[in-house]
Amino acid sequence: METKKVWFVTGASKGLGLALVKKLLAKNYRVAAATRNTQSLISEIGEKSEAFLPLELNLTDNEDVRTAILKTVEHFGQIDVVVNNAGYGQIGTLEELTDEEARANFDVNVFGTLNVIRNTVPYLREQKSGHLFNISSIGGYSGNFPGWGIYCATKFAVAGLTESLAEEIKEFGVHATVVYPGYFRTDFLSKDSVKTPANPIQVYETARNSEQAHLNEINGNQPNDPEKGAEALIALSEVENPPVHFLLGSGTSEFLDAKIKTITGDAKQWEALTVSTVI
Repeated sequence: METKKVWFVTGASKGLGLALVKKLLAKNYRVAAATRNTQSLISEIGEKSEAFLPLELNLTDNEDVRTAILKTVEHFGQIDVVVNNAGYGQIGTLEELTDEEARANFDVNVFGTLNVIRNTVPYLREQKSGHLFNISSIGGYSGNFPGWGIYCATKFAVAGLTESLAEEIKEFGVHATVVYPGYFRTDFLSKDSVKTPANPIQVYETARNSEQAHLNEINGNQPNDPEKGAEALIALSEVENPPVHFLLGSGTSEFLDAKIKTITGDAKQWEALTVSTVI
């Protein structure tokens, strides 16, 4: 009988992360589920068992991440699939967000992801197998969301580092995929999850309208089901040659097409100036 893979999932206590953990356990995978506070996770799923390891984790602390990975390997004997799902949305224009607000978003969304990569890749590389899913956002492919510039920047960073990671680790038989989710019906946009600027500048009317639309209109009406998103990730984990880039959810291809059209149009319009630098 084939031994089921061991998954390590961050941001596991809600949203897509929680849906994924539940789905994995239902399919008899073994799961290490990391979150800032394990109490809500345990109340949803249950106590530690042979198949389930809840882990309290400060993602921005590299030593804490290293310890969590060690506990995972000690408990299960291996680690096979890593899902960097933890992160949060920071609303605010680039002018109005403070240095602290901007850096905090990067600390969790980017440097937290790097901490997990740094501490899991040695195991995957040694066993010459494994798969890392880095959860970006469609805002990490198309950044034209007013008032979401810092958040989009963190998710662009996740996409960029995943492209490099995929090239670095493929010689060891390890895969990396950047996932661009669209709008999923989770609590990502709830007032308890997303952060708004401490010092908003009201003249940014477009950004304020976008903020209110996301918090009051899009929230609760997202078209995609997190359970089906979890199913898609599990399916990708089982294919021999998974993609480096994966759009997740209805509506994401529209952003893909629009950006390709924009970049191609700009390139053609300014081609003469582009090549004017030749010696």
